[in-house]
Amino acid sequence: MLIWCSVLLFLGVTAFLDNLFTQNEIFRTINSVLFMLVSLGLLVRTSTKKRIGRIESYLEKIDELERQIKDLTQAGRSTQKTKVEV
Repeated sequence: MLIWCSVLLFLGVTAFLDNLFTQNEIFRTINSVLFMLVSLGLLVRTSTKKRIGRIESYLEKIDELERQIKDLTQAGRSTQKTKVEV
């Protein structure tokens, strides 16, 4: 998805430069600017979604590690109690 957004942005920039240097028709210029802005919006949205997904996976890993630590400390306490009772 990120590659396609980059390709769209590149095509929008080249269309804008083509319009700028060849003819000054207002419709073609506005169309290329809108194309460029939409592709830039897709690029930003895709990159932020990717970052958010990465952060969510890190939070899930942290929660799992905290559960494992809690289980290990509870298991350690139960073995200490049995040693003292013996």
